[in-house]
Amino acid sequence: MPKSETLERNNQTAKNLLSFVAKGVYHTKIIFVGAYFVDTPENADGSWVLVDTGLPMSDGKIQRAAEARYGENTKPSAIVLTHGHFDHAGAALALAEQWNVPIYAHHLELPYLNGESDYPPQDPTVGGAIAFMSRFFPHSGYDFGSRVHAIPENGEIAELPNWKILHTPGHTAGHISLWRENDCTLLAGDALTTMNLDSWISQITEKQEFCPPPAPFTTDWQAARRSVGFLADLEPKVVGAGHGKPIADADTAQQLKELARNFTTPRDGRYVRSPAITDERGIVALPPPVTDTLKIAAGTTAAVVAGVVLTSLARRKNDD
Repeated sequence: MPKSETLERNNQTAKNLLSFVAKGVYHTKIIFVGAYFVDTPENADGSWVLVDTGLPMSDGKIQRAAEARYGENTKPSAIVLTHGHFDHAGAALALAEQWNVPIYAHHLELPYLNGESDYPPQDPTVGGAIAFMSRFFPHSGYDFGSRVHAIPENGEIAELPNWKILHTPGHTAGHISLWRENDCTLLAGDALTTMNLDSWISQITEKQEFCPPPAPFTTDWQAARRSVGFLADLEPKVVGAGHGKPIADADTAQQLKELARNFTTPRDGRYVRSPAITDERGIVALPPPVTDTLKIAAGTTAAVVAGVVLTSLARRKNDD
């Protein structure tokens, strides 16, 4: 194939798989979660970093998107995980081994990424669409072995110059966000969302709005509130989250401040009044579970509804 045709094909593939977020930052959606490609031109070698890796078996799509943007046989200098839940770290090991690159995460995430602990169980009793579907999601940890490394205490890694890694706990104990001060770009992971995951309609429309972190997997709501307030104080101009389309409106900072001021927790739930207690070993203590009265009756219905929603999302993405 002529070089010009190859370039045109790659450009079209990149357009289909990637959306622009900010200078040198691109987003790709994998069913209902996002991953981010971050150029690092400061290293003067055309390098880049992958932030989050999507669901298990997402490695093929991520590789196609990477090659469409950076060329064949490309690989990042590192993978950075905002946290280790299945929808953010699902393809991390497969990609790290294929590319032979390190995985970075906060030291409080390491027990869930080195085989020491599972995550605290999700709480579907908080209500809402994502909580309904969460009954069928895993909360197990991973074992990435020597591939995974702790982010230094100063929040800086050589592979991401000009970016600061911020500890934003609440959704998980070791959750991190990424901040580029020179243009006020924030990659917030699941510290917040840019769509209402609790709404079935929003699962289809993806209306852009700032909302609290994914409720069924958030295990410390007071810490989550503080983290949103901390991020709002940065006054970002561009915000990319793990769920929802990035927001880059003229009043992005004001919208985020409104979320911080009006931050609401679920009315009831396992972790609403008492957080999960964790440390460098993983789970230390958990509040007692809340009786899930819908678990049995909802089984078949939830599977059907979730299947319809996820199939619709996948078809829409393919159509795009």
